[in-house]
Amino acid sequence: MSKNKLALGALVGAAAGFVAGILTAPKSGKETREDLRHKADDIKADVSKRAGEVRHKAAGVADDLVDKATRVAGDVADKVATVSSDAKAKLREANEEAHEEIRKRNR
Repeated sequence: MSKNKLALGALVGAAAGFVAGILTAPKSGKETREDLRHKADDIKADVSKRAGEVRHKAAGVADDLVDKATRVAGDVADKVATVSSDAKAKLREANEEAHEEIRKRNR
């Protein structure tokens, strides 16, 4: 995040310096406006490029999070299935032992 702030600060500083230089330069109004228009176009293109990079990085982070969540969900599902299977087996075993004990007592 600090790299983005630094880049934004540098961009704003450069733009402010350019505008100050243009406004104090001995050019005609038409030339000054044209220079400002070109610089604004350059800044717009740079901001658009950086926004695209941020979108790309955000999409990558989102994809990574989805992958990790999917793996964790799969691991949890596997563990739940194992615990459930073990519990069913123990329940069956306890049920059989109870039936056997009842049969012994009824003899």
